[in-house]
Amino acid sequence: MTELDIAAITPETYRAMYAFTATAADGLDGRIAALVKVRVSQLNGCSYCVDLHVREAQALGVDDRALHGLAAWRRTPAFEERERAALTLAEAVTTAVGEAGVPERAMTAAGEWFQPTELAQLLWTIAAVNAWNRIASATGLTPSPAAVISQASAH
Repeated sequence: MTELDIAAITPETYRAMYAFTATAADGLDGRIAALVKVRVSQLNGCSYCVDLHVREAQALGVDDRALHGLAAWRRTPAFEERERAALTLAEAVTTAVGEAGVPERAMTAAGEWFQPTELAQLLWTIAAVNAWNRIASATGLTPSPAAVISQASAH
């Protein structure tokens, strides 16, 4: 598929989506937001967004152990209970939206760790990254080979 530059074609919508994404995470712990963005992008198979959000997480100081273990986070000791609740909810919202909906236990568990405003911001963040994943995948975005190579050589 040829890459479609939706930012150039529909700049108003792109700016609105970008603003929505920035507002969605307001008041949410940066580490949690970054982990959720990476995990949702992994689930959706969006290589562009995984690359983008891993770099964002690294810039926020998320350690490599957590990032490498994120795909198997349930069996990795690198995450606190609050982060686990956020990741559980992120996976549920991303994968269980069909007829069954989001399991009540995922919302209840997250509600034990997040104040209502934080929980709302978490849900908006999950929704935003899911939307971006779909746009990036549909328009053929992939990580720049030069960026991937320069990032690998920096480690």
